[in-house]
Amino acid sequence: MSTELRRLRNYIGGEFRDAADGRTTEVVNPATGEAYATAPLSGQADVDAAMAAAAEAFPGWRDTTPAERQKALLRIADAFEERAEELIAAEVENTGKPVGLTRTEEIPPMVDQIRFFAGAARMLEGRSAGEYMEGLTSIVRREPIGVCAQVAPWNYPMMMAVWKFAPAIAAGNTVVLKPSDTTPASTVLLAEILGSILPKGVFNVICGDRETGRMMVEHETPAMASITGSVRAGMQVAESASKDLKRVHLELGGKAPVVVFEDTDIAKAVEDISVAGFFNAGQDCTAATRVLVHESIHDEFVSALAKAAADTKTGMPDDEDVLFGPLNNPRQLQQVEGFIERLPAHARVEAGGKRVGEQGFFYAPTVVSGLRQDDEIIQKEVFGPVITVQSFTDEDQAVEYANGVEYALASSVWTKDHSRAMRMSKKLDFGCVWINTHIPLVAEMPHGGFKKSGYGKDLSAYGFDDYTRIKHVMTSLDA
Repeated sequence: MSTELRRLRNYIGGEFRDAADGRTTEVVNPATGEAYATAPLSGQADVDAAMAAAAEAFPGWRDTTPAERQKALLRIADAFEERAEELIAAEVENTGKPVGLTRTEEIPPMVDQIRFFAGAARMLEGRSAGEYMEGLTSIVRREPIGVCAQVAPWNYPMMMAVWKFAPAIAAGNTVVLKPSDTTPASTVLLAEILGSILPKGVFNVICGDRETGRMMVEHETPAMASITGSVRAGMQVAESASKDLKRVHLELGGKAPVVVFEDTDIAKAVEDISVAGFFNAGQDCTAATRVLVHESIHDEFVSALAKAAADTKTGMPDDEDVLFGPLNNPRQLQQVEGFIERLPAHARVEAGGKRVGEQGFFYAPTVVSGLRQDDEIIQKEVFGPVITVQSFTDEDQAVEYANGVEYALASSVWTKDHSRAMRMSKKLDFGCVWINTHIPLVAEMPHGGFKKSGYGKDLSAYGFDDYTRIKHVMTSLDA
């Protein structure tokens, strides 16, 4: 007997709606491999309606005081706490993540980040005011940009939605947000929460696929397009947005080097790196999945890391002993399997390297050693629970290997030598360098990369500034 699927709907102009043409897609729980809901497959009419609603709401929201926007965001943060269990349930169904870790590692940071941007709403700074020409006074206004088209990924559907809507709304913009087609459930719940607090049209959600996202970016209404996703998707967005010179904010792929020197506490480093590499099934652009180890400790480190992988558990969301759940979708599982199947003869699988179970999209914690700098698995983002290990001879070679990829989002250095750590932090060409840790993020510090990892910053005052524009106003003192 078939189970009736839950119906998710778009949220446009303060109303929940089906797609205008009635098209839908099935949404699958990656822990079970079974469909649990349908979501709108939004087309041009839906994009047009959402953009019109956001454009209509923009003048009123733009003209609210920073204090009013702050108050609204603080109410949203409170609502997140009050409805935390609903949000957790939706996100777990979206992603198959462990319930306990979603409760402790995602809800508190999201609430904190919303409250941070609530405070930032009252810090719209102009750097200077004064007379730079006789008889004339100049001031600088920092203003919202307008309607923002935003596309969130499937690895952290709720948190990435927060990273997008919170600074945009705090700065006085209005938003049309599209979740990934595989993870719309928690974003639709966010629409319900935000819709009960914000004026109609300030926050809109449309579900759909890549074509829906393309329509959003190419639409004439948005003044800015923001995406978190793959390098390929980011390049397509940048190309589409260039046709009418939209602002673009891109947080794309990563291939974080983890540089471990010979003076490192191996046991402590292995413990922290394995968690930072396998957390969320390695589906994190900053994951500690490309380890570079000094040759003198290479074998000992690999042995310890392989044991840590063997001791790391993946499984169903309600299992309290698991570190991570399934990969998000069958396509992603095939991608991870493909990297392992195509390993060169000189590579060695030290742990894992196989699918786990027949239900859902689970993959074992995996460690691969014996790799060379030009190997595919070193150069390309796996986005799965796979940690690679290379050895290096000295600091210069470590820097060469670390920087020798097309990504430049995050990195870490493990050493007790402070001077070495400072040298490495200067030489590493990445948007973030952690020292003797990997993956912590705080709302006050910027997150974003260089090269093919994109441009623009999330979090922090820098991320807030990205959602504003600067205007020079000059007035005559003689009038």
